[in-house]
Amino acid sequence: MNINLFTLPDNLPADELFEAIIPDNGILIERIVSRGHSSPPNFWYQQDRDEWVVLLQGEAGILWEQGEQTHLDKGDWILIPAGKKHRVEYTSSAPPCIWLAVHGKLT
Repeated sequence: MNINLFTLPDNLPADELFEAIIPDNGILIERIVSRGHSSPPNFWYQQDRDEWVVLLQGEAGILWEQGEQTHLDKGDWILIPAGKKHRVEYTSSAPPCIWLAVHGKLT
């Protein structure tokens, strides 16, 4: 199957779009499309696997539990170790954020 990471569906859902590119057999590779989304108030991600994520389009902000914030522009990537609390503070809507995320034992 061939998919273009920048081609978006005609009818994007109101919620963020999560699409598995490679089925999860210990490593999950997915495309995420965000349009002005952020984590719910007082919600923190604390995942049981590492996550490497690259922002292919748009801009976004990640807030870490210790209070520091990471701003991401097109082409920026981060590695989020398993168990590290974080939240998405903001994502751009024009253009929408297109993320490529890899979840698994990466460190």
